[in-house]
Amino acid sequence: MNREYHRWHSPRLNRDMEALVYGHSGEPVILVPTSKGRFYQAEDFGLIGAIADCIAAGRYVVLCVDSVDEESWYNKDVAPAVRVARHAQWEDYLVHEAVPLVRGRSTGGRLTLAGCSLGGFHTYNVGLRHPDVFQRLISMGGKFETEDFLDGHHDEQVYFHTAPQWLPNLHDTGRLSALRRVEMTLAVGEHDFCRPSNENLSKVLWQKDIRNDLSIWNGGTHDWPVWRQMIRQYLPA
Repeated sequence: MNREYHRWHSPRLNRDMEALVYGHSGEPVILVPTSKGRFYQAEDFGLIGAIADCIAAGRYVVLCVDSVDEESWYNKDVAPAVRVARHAQWEDYLVHEAVPLVRGRSTGGRLTLAGCSLGGFHTYNVGLRHPDVFQRLISMGGKFETEDFLDGHHDEQVYFHTAPQWLPNLHDTGRLSALRRVEMTLAVGEHDFCRPSNENLSKVLWQKDIRNDLSIWNGGTHDWPVWRQMIRQYLPA
């Protein structure tokens, strides 16, 4: 299986960012790490191994990116508004730097954004805001509210980076049409503490006639063994 290490200076984040690319051909996939995770996390915890045969067979080109969660959502040393602003810069990095990289390495097809836990949050937080960029969203054990990160702070930027808040008020027909073309999976374990968040987001999406697959995994918890099974199912050979 082809494996490439990439490092470059991101002008949007004003810092170096690292990434791993797996595969030589196929559809592009971006995997976002869990809370404070690094670009090598998906390999270390077996997500890449779970789909290694699919990658080696030329089905997917997978880009594993770095997060800046410690500088954004988890950074209690700065004001909440600064945390959200840093996340917005990371979103720009993802869309304008990571996406061209994986598109350039792949052989075309739909672009999937996926992640577990906070990576699932990032998947829908970014993916729903950019339905023109991502054609498939896969969250595994994600939680989609932001209140726990922001010490009660709320402003317009928080609103537009919290899908359960802005989505019910979306009435733009063009954007709704674009969202309805995106393939959406919300996978969560039966006993995962994030299950209510997934059920709520699925309900909000359906209220806007946005098709989504809410999959409750029997007996599943919020842990890597479940997510390894999930990614194998949702990124099949």
